[in-house]
Amino acid sequence: MKIAICSDSHDNMTNIERMIESALKHKIDILIHLGDFVAPFAIKPFSRLKNFVGILGNNDGELIGLNSVAKGSLKKGPIETEIGGKSFLLMHEPFALEKLSSQFDYVCYGHTHHPEITKTKRGAIINPGELCGYLTGTASWVILDTKASDIKLITKI
Repeated sequence: MKIAICSDSHDNMTNIERMIESALKHKIDILIHLGDFVAPFAIKPFSRLKNFVGILGNNDGELIGLNSVAKGSLKKGPIETEIGGKSFLLMHEPFALEKLSSQFDYVCYGHTHHPEITKTKRGAIINPGELCGYLTGTASWVILDTKASDIKLITKI
């Protein structure tokens, strides 16, 4: 299964649209956004993908509007879920990553704006960095192929 993972888009509509276009070209099965959409209008492009999971971040304040646009697909993390036969823990702000990585195949977080891909015994700890590109100057996201156990950091947006 091909999974797109992004975080911290912070209303950068240009980068959101570019990432969605790329995800569609890569034939992504599901997209996970790990928080900090910010405004409700920033969620609309994600509806172009048939499967979308969103985690609320610390800058997502307009909860009624965000959930209305997302049609209830946003959750307050951390959440445990299974995708393609693999266990995931999804959160915005990181905590206890090493400990949790022994309990889940993939532990995914955002918030720091800095990408991290650390292989673990079960899978990986993944932070896709920032989709907005505001703090680091580099917009990034991740493609995870669970069948091939392949993780690619995408920085060409």
